[in-house]
Amino acid sequence: MNQTDLVKYIDHTLLKPTATISDIIKLCSEAKEHHFFSVCVNSFHVPTASRELLQSGVKVCTVVGFPLGANLSQIKAQEARIALDKGAVEIDMVANLGLIKSRDEAAFIKDIESVLTVTRSQSCLLKVIIETALLDQTDKIWTTQMVAKTGAEFIKTSTGFASGGATIEDVKLLKEHAGKNMKIKASGGIKNLSDAEAMILAGASRLGTSAGVSIIQGHQTKESY
Repeated sequence: MNQTDLVKYIDHTLLKPTATISDIIKLCSEAKEHHFFSVCVNSFHVPTASRELLQSGVKVCTVVGFPLGANLSQIKAQEARIALDKGAVEIDMVANLGLIKSRDEAAFIKDIESVLTVTRSQSCLLKVIIETALLDQTDKIWTTQMVAKTGAEFIKTSTGFASGGATIEDVKLLKEHAGKNMKIKASGGIKNLSDAEAMILAGASRLGTSAGVSIIQGHQTKESY
């Protein structure tokens, strides 16, 4: 894979609660320099990212219900609505993990659809984070099938705030059960070029990582040999 193709997989991410305005500006500068697909930031930082990335071609993604997913659905929907109004064009929402464990299909789907209604009203993408590190294999299969039922564009492995991040096995499992219309975003623990290439080979269409620059530098080093 050439560098031009690789960068279009990367959501250059900074979700640390201690991130400053200066940190976000630096993130956006890196994203512009390397032509990453998007930056992914907390909703507070959406206005800054939108301003810094104006007319750059780099999209602004934000998270909703982050990192636990246990917010009321109405709050998730409102957070998404405000973020889109402030300049975000993609939403990564955290699914309600308690509803997964309860196997409450109706409530689980309703939670996602509350945000999906908002994103569709503005022709924006929705990615649903299911926190694979906290789920067993049966949970993961059930959840992937339920998310696919909603019509959400992506299912995403992780927040990066749990006990583990994306694994090759999980990406393959989600891909197997996602159906033909839903894509996979691998996130959490993707630190270098080999990690990135392995996730893409396993079936990921997008990578959430704070190590985008290192990944690209690794690709440049590889190509220099």
